[in-house]
Amino acid sequence: MNRKRAVVSVIGKDQVGIIAKVTTVLAENGFNVLDISQTIVEEFFTMMMVIDVTNSNRLEEVRELLNAIGEEMGVQIHLQLEEVFQEMHRI
Repeated sequence: MNRKRAVVSVIGKDQVGIIAKVTTVLAENGFNVLDISQTIVEEFFTMMMVIDVTNSNRLEEVRELLNAIGEEMGVQIHLQLEEVFQEMHRI
Protein backbone atom coordinates (compact mmCIF):
# COMPACT_ATOMS: atom_id res chain seq x y z
CA MET A 1 0.00 0.00 0.00
CA ASN A 2 1.33 3.42 -0.93
CA ARG A 3 1.49 5.90 1.88
CA LYS A 4 -0.18 9.26 1.28
CA ARG A 5 1.72 12.08 2.96
CA ALA A 6 1.24 15.78 3.56
CA VAL A 7 3.41 18.65 4.76
CA VAL A 8 2.42 21.01 7.58
CA SER A 9 4.40 24.23 7.93
CA VAL A 10 4.07 26.80 10.71
CA ILE A 11 5.73 30.25 10.79
CA GLY A 12 5.27 33.06 13.28
CA LYS A 13 6.22 34.60 16.58
CA ASP A 14 7.23 32.00 19.16
CA GLN A 15 4.76 31.34 21.97
CA VAL A 16 3.72 28.59 24.33
CA GLY A 17 1.48 25.88 22.88
CA ILE A 18 2.04 26.03 19.12
CA ILE A 19 3.31 22.47 18.78
CA ALA A 20 0.77 21.14 21.29
CA LYS A 21 -2.22 22.68 19.52
CA VAL A 22 -1.14 21.62 16.03
CA THR A 23 -0.27 18.05 16.98
CA THR A 24 -3.48 17.67 19.03
CA VAL A 25 -5.60 18.49 15.96
CA LEU A 26 -3.56 16.06 13.86
CA ALA A 27 -3.83 13.23 16.41
CA GLU A 28 -7.55 13.75 16.99
CA ASN A 29 -8.10 13.32 13.25
CA GLY A 30 -5.97 10.21 12.83
CA PHE A 31 -2.91 11.79 11.24
CA ASN A 32 0.46 10.38 12.29
CA VAL A 33 3.55 12.63 12.45
CA LEU A 34 6.33 10.92 10.48
CA ASP A 35 8.98 13.63 10.77
CA ILE A 36 9.24 17.01 12.45
CA SER A 37 11.72 19.87 12.39
CA GLN A 38 11.33 22.96 14.55
CA THR A 39 13.58 26.00 14.92
CA ILE A 40 13.42 29.17 16.96
CA VAL A 41 15.54 32.12 15.83
CA GLU A 42 15.30 34.92 18.38
CA GLU A 43 11.51 35.30 18.76
CA PHE A 44 10.61 33.67 15.43
CA PHE A 45 9.24 30.12 15.28
CA THR A 46 9.29 27.77 12.28
CA MET A 47 8.16 24.17 12.11
CA MET A 48 7.75 21.66 9.32
CA MET A 49 6.12 18.26 9.72
CA VAL A 50 5.59 15.38 7.34
CA ILE A 51 2.40 13.54 8.26
CA ASP A 52 0.72 10.33 7.13
CA VAL A 53 -2.77 11.03 5.76
CA THR A 54 -3.27 7.64 4.09
CA ASN A 55 -6.30 6.56 6.10
CA SER A 56 -8.08 9.88 6.32
CA ASN A 57 -10.52 11.72 4.12
CA ARG A 58 -10.60 14.72 6.48
CA LEU A 59 -7.84 16.80 4.90
CA GLU A 60 -10.02 19.85 4.19
CA GLU A 61 -11.60 19.77 7.65
CA VAL A 62 -8.19 19.54 9.31
CA ARG A 63 -6.89 22.37 7.11
CA GLU A 64 -9.76 24.55 8.39
CA LEU A 65 -9.04 23.60 12.01
CA LEU A 66 -5.35 24.45 11.57
CA ASN A 67 -6.26 27.77 9.93
CA ALA A 68 -8.39 28.60 12.97
CA ILE A 69 -5.47 27.82 15.29
CA GLY A 70 -3.22 29.99 13.13
CA GLU A 71 -5.63 32.92 13.37
CA GLU A 72 -6.03 32.45 17.12
CA MET A 73 -2.26 32.35 17.70
CA GLY A 74 -1.20 34.83 15.04
CA VAL A 75 0.88 32.32 13.05
CA GLN A 76 0.67 31.00 9.49
CA ILE A 77 -0.15 27.30 9.18
CA HIS A 78 -0.21 25.55 5.81
CA LEU A 79 -1.24 21.95 5.09
CA GLN A 80 -0.45 20.59 1.63
CA LEU A 81 -0.30 17.16 0.09
CA GLU A 82 3.31 16.13 -0.43
CA GLU A 83 2.97 16.13 -4.24
CA VAL A 84 1.69 19.72 -4.25
CA PHE A 85 4.46 20.84 -1.89
CA GLN A 86 7.14 19.20 -4.05
CA GLU A 87 5.80 20.74 -7.27
CA MET A 88 5.66 24.21 -5.70
CA HIS A 89 9.27 23.98 -4.51
CA ARG A 90 10.78 22.29 -7.56
CA ILE A 91 13.58 24.14 -9.29
